[in-house]
Amino acid sequence: MYKGKMVCIVVPCHNEETQIANVIKTMPEYVDKIVVVDDKSSDKTIEVIKGCQKGNPKVELIALQVNQGVGGAIAAGYKWARDNDFDIAVVMAGDGQMNPDDLPLLLNPVAEDRADYSKGNRLFTGEAFKKIPKIRYFGNGMLSLLTKIASGYWHIADSQSGYTVINKKALHTIDWDKMYKRYGQPNDILVRLNVENFRVVDIPVEPVYNVGERSGIKIHKVVFTIGWLLIKLFFWRMKEKYIIRDFHPLVFFYAIGFFFGVATLFLFWRVFVVWYFAGNIPSVNVLAAMFSFMSASQFTLFAFWFDMEANKHLKETLQTK
Repeated sequence: MYKGKMVCIVVPCHNEETQIANVIKTMPEYVDKIVVVDDKSSDKTIEVIKGCQKGNPKVELIALQVNQGVGGAIAAGYKWARDNDFDIAVVMAGDGQMNPDDLPLLLNPVAEDRADYSKGNRLFTGEAFKKIPKIRYFGNGMLSLLTKIASGYWHIADSQSGYTVINKKALHTIDWDKMYKRYGQPNDILVRLNVENFRVVDIPVEPVYNVGERSGIKIHKVVFTIGWLLIKLFFWRMKEKYIIRDFHPLVFFYAIGFFFGVATLFLFWRVFVVWYFAGNIPSVNVLAAMFSFMSASQFTLFAFWFDMEANKHLKETLQTK
């Protein structure tokens, strides 16, 4: 137990025969259960896990019969922790990229009821740019910005971090069968937590790379896939949180900003078409385009501000303690 709370570690893994034993071995003593979810590995991962079970009764194996992706594996572990009435569920990857020494920092705000969900932020330290592969660093930064807009947690960064802690209330509230099952899972859960008004906090953690892990992520594909997911999640959150559950006028600001944004693209396109074919630039068209651009910018920025204000209370508990 940790500060009177039963702690379950969910370890999603896929083809981690070289890493998983060390991940299990280095778990802190206060952890009550280690639920390793094998996502239909094709190597000897399951055999290694079963070998670990013989010397460690805390280890529980969930072997998925169909590969579901990292999000699906995490959902399976979360449902196990929920059904077995654990107070806290932690996600630590099976590739050894999450330092167990950082776990107390992540556990504290949740165990002390200062937050409902805490997540690691690898970008906070000055070592991040040196340790994280550059394409991942910039891809993560881009997705973090989009996730702020989509989720409403404007104080959160490193959206792709999978080192997370969640409390019992959130564990029982979120419908894990609806959570995105692939690499966009960390983004998806943040949006779902925001709709339910759960408190989320970032905790600086050490970025760990080059420990023998093998990544299946193709950055050039993932950025566009998750980017499209975030667009859909944004509109879902607007509908669910600000229209259905509790109406907020910021939806009008977003809608008007979007309208003027589309109008801006059309008007500037028309300017260049007329210039190319007629050889002159219509002044009225340019003025209309500039007016549309300024209006789109102002309405969108006001919508951002309203969204930040509406979600400000989801971080206040941690700051005032």
